[in-house]
Amino acid sequence: MKLVNILALIQAKLVNEPFVDAIENIILDARKIKRGDLFIAFNESDIEEAIFNGAYAIVFDKPTQITDSEIAWIKVQDLESTLKKLLRFRLIEKEIQSYESNEIILRLAQQIITQSDFITIDGRIKEIFLPLWNVEKGSTILFSSSLTDATIFTDVKSIPNIIDNSIEIVEQTLFETSFTYSSKFYERQFISPYFIPYLDKLFGLFKTLDINFRLKKFTQLKHFEAVFINKNIDITEFGLTDKVIIFEPNITLINSQIKFLEQNASWAKIIYIIPKNETISYDIKNIIKYKNENDIKKILKNSDFNFALVVNSNKSILNKKITPQPALF
Repeated sequence: MKLVNILALIQAKLVNEPFVDAIENIILDARKIKRGDLFIAFNESDIEEAIFNGAYAIVFDKPTQITDSEIAWIKVQDLESTLKKLLRFRLIEKEIQSYESNEIILRLAQQIITQSDFITIDGRIKEIFLPLWNVEKGSTILFSSSLTDATIFTDVKSIPNIIDNSIEIVEQTLFETSFTYSSKFYERQFISPYFIPYLDKLFGLFKTLDINFRLKKFTQLKHFEAVFINKNIDITEFGLTDKVIIFEPNITLINSQIKFLEQNASWAKIIYIIPKNETISYDIKNIIKYKNENDIKKILKNSDFNFALVVNSNKSILNKKITPQPALF
């Protein structure tokens, strides 16, 4: 890429008069710099290594000492915004299609084997820059705006509201499903029937875009995550006890998950542990509110339940000790 074009694209200032006028590639890791590359200097301490490895240009946003006047030193207002501008141009140039989904559909797609030009993206700009920069021309990208900055992409499309209706549930528990799809039987998949409507919608997208895919064994998603415990709230193997904590980090899914549990586990003792300031649309008595992680563990230890849906938290709290509260006197 011509240096003059990069400067115009990212609206940057060239602070010296270098001998170089073009760069080969854009790199964020100084260890991976090769001769002719441009280095995005998130860590000023890595600049010398980048230069030693052959960097032709350094992009920085904080006061930085120029140590080699032959290469280009480029000052920008903000490095993450710079990456975003570079990626937007790159994706337009590569004629990329982008589709926005919710978190669950994205997590399901990440567990399915697809053709190489269908890519799921998840993370901050620094984490996704390299895979997006090197994406195949004409690829389709699936992302969730709750996990990735949507402004990276142009002409974002919504997933078509098409339900494939090709999944037939044969047998189910709260956390496993046996089903048939496309004349193939998938026995005891580690996927709750709660997720099947989302999976159906994902299959509808694949059919619309003519995406080839293959199912493999599902693993637990980061939503509606079931953790079996004993009476001491210690984690046990899946299915060994009748006491389960279900962790859900996304508050917006509370109502749909309460509905699912009330309909499919009406025989069980269920409690719903939700943040103090959160409200739900269901008029049920077994709601317990918490202020912090200490509260959650105390509630779990002191409550009688088969299922406890813990909202806006994750299973890491089970490995933490209850922090003693300071005495007032």
